[in-house]
Amino acid sequence: MCGRFALFTDPPAVTMRLGLPDAETGWAPRYNVSPGTWITGVRRREPKDEPTIDDLWWGYRPSWAGGDAPQPINARVETLATSRYFKGAFRHHRCLIPADGWYEWVPTASGKQPHFICREDRELLFLAGIWADYADGSACCAIVTEPARGPAKEIHVRMPLALAEDSLEAWLDPLLHERDAIRAAVQHLDVDLVTHWPVSKRVNRPGNDDATLLEPLKA
Repeated sequence: MCGRFALFTDPPAVTMRLGLPDAETGWAPRYNVSPGTWITGVRRREPKDEPTIDDLWWGYRPSWAGGDAPQPINARVETLATSRYFKGAFRHHRCLIPADGWYEWVPTASGKQPHFICREDRELLFLAGIWADYADGSACCAIVTEPARGPAKEIHVRMPLALAEDSLEAWLDPLLHERDAIRAAVQHLDVDLVTHWPVSKRVNRPGNDDATLLEPLKA
């Protein structure tokens, strides 16, 4: 799963990586992004539009679903194309969630130990997401997950679907609708690029949000 992540790369660096104009509003560094908050995403509001940086509510509940519908923060890649709740967004409303890394917890004898997982070269990640119109006219999203691979598998059985650099445009492509075409055009990040290390349990509290959360835990 993906239940907490960090985004501290400067906004101009994000837009430059995607070949987009600078965002109308920037964002402050966040080292402990939790669900049920506004997060930074990249999407096409309409198929004819160019991708833009937008604020998305992390908790997916489409306007058509009603106020009592579930609000998942993740969507499993295995069922994206077949789930009634997700398949419309998978076909028409895919987005990117920029992140510098994400957190996951390992059970230990002394409780769950958080780890920070990121690229070994510390470059920015782009996580696959889906979005929908929210009841109030804004947009909500879920981060797509896949079975964990490589070093991430040491921490948890699942991980966010981090996309390869040359797959970002295809993921946002409004002309790609069919599952097989999307799968053929989109590849996940090379697993050998991923690393992780244990960090302070301070990350367990969403209110703690500073760069020290990323420091490797001292033995």
